[in-house]
Amino acid sequence: MFTALPLLAIPVVLYNLIAAAKMMGGAAASTNAELTKTLFTLPMASGATWTLTAGDLLILLSLFMLFFELLKATTSRRVAIVNHSLSMIVFIVCLVEFLLVPAFATSVFFLITMMTLLDVLAGFIVTIITARKDFDFGAAE
Repeated sequence: MFTALPLLAIPVVLYNLIAAAKMMGGAAASTNAELTKTLFTLPMASGATWTLTAGDLLILLSLFMLFFELLKATTSRRVAIVNHSLSMIVFIVCLVEFLLVPAFATSVFFLITMMTLLDVLAGFIVTIITARKDFDFGAAE
């Protein structure tokens, strides 16, 4: 049953928790400040300094979740349809939050929203292509 749950809901929930904590504090704009806080810096061999922020880490987590979602999209089990539907709901929630809630109008959340869109599109496209191949293969026999 857990395979039906979209993994990209995890970074969305994490972002919602960060935004809710900041909105309860009174300032929606402080969400962006929280996401741009430097977690650590690392000197590079080139002499430059690499800075990792909380938003960068959230995007990295989202990319890993997107990778595993794309792997899940290649299955042709019935649970894949439920996963696609739930992924569509996650995308719609993200889109509404991005457009209507000031704390979600950040580049980090926009990128997460685009990853949920890619998950929805990839899931439906892979399912349609797989179904077409199954249909074509069945017709050849």
